[in-house]
Amino acid sequence: MFSIFKKKVFLVDLIDGITDFHNHILPGIDDGAKTVEESIELIEGFKNIGIHDFVATPHVMNDYYPNTSETIKKSYNKLKSNISDSVSLEFSAEYMMDHHFVEIIDNNQILPISGNRVLVEMSYFQQPLNLNEILFKLQNNSYSPILAHPERYSYYHSKKLNKYTEIKSRGCDFQLNMLSLSGHYGTGIQKTAYQLLENNMIDFISSDAHRIDHIEKIKNIQIRKKHLSIIRSIIENNKNLFN
Repeated sequence: MFSIFKKKVFLVDLIDGITDFHNHILPGIDDGAKTVEESIELIEGFKNIGIHDFVATPHVMNDYYPNTSETIKKSYNKLKSNISDSVSLEFSAEYMMDHHFVEIIDNNQILPISGNRVLVEMSYFQQPLNLNEILFKLQNNSYSPILAHPERYSYYHSKKLNKYTEIKSRGCDFQLNMLSLSGHYGTGIQKTAYQLLENNMIDFISSDAHRIDHIEKIKNIQIRKKHLSIIRSIIENNKNLFN
């Protein structure tokens, strides 16, 4: 008796050539790479999975990582001078949506990702009390928010995804973390990641890599056949974002 085995499809088979626009590869300014050497190790790891183009997005989080355009650019320049021209590296930020972020918008200090896109995040404990104000202010200043890793906000988890529908209706695109498709953050987050995929609520995908072991884990993520077309469409969105 013979069995026919279909070739397994891994996420790394699909992401070749995308721009990873959520990562923590800049050295020494947040909880990602601590040194230029660690940054280069991460970049080399990315090359091994077909990614050569980056927008680095260090945290801007007033209480923990009070980065500014100046601190981010300084770290960027330090890394840029130590990598080859074959690597495309730009810089932006991952902004915590808090009262300090409102000041950043008001002072016209946003570092967009591509055109008018802005990567934002929320606390893992509760959504911002002034969330609607922040989203309105962003859009009123001609910015388009991309919410980082929506699957990781457990207070949004539900069978009906009502909270996600509400925030998308306010003009937020969603960026999925690659590692959320594995059990890296826990089974609840993995389950919600697939729920969002299957309901066509994910717009983009990126790594959110902080350490080399994150890239090693990305190598092992398998994609089920029923999710292939969805993932391919999202990857195409990533590519179009930078065309």
